[in-house]
Amino acid sequence: CMACHTMEKKLVGPSYKEVAAKYAGQSGAVDKLAAKIMKGGSGVYGIVPMPANTQVNEAQAKQLAAWVLTIK
Repeated sequence: CMACHTMEKKLVGPSYKEVAAKYAGQSGAVDKLAAKIMKGGSGVYGIVPMPANTQVNEAQAKQLAAWVLTIK
């Protein structure tokens, strides 16, 4: 979501660029990120939790995750 993330700079959460760099080359990265998009998470980038995005289905979450991973 653009209210919590930006392309280049940390906002509430890490930048999309930072996320892409962290997961670059990891096996199963799309599935890991898609699960975080749908279910939320915490502790990976500090104490601020990422809320669940319950309006996003699995296919949409995977598409979003795949897009984030293309950011350089």
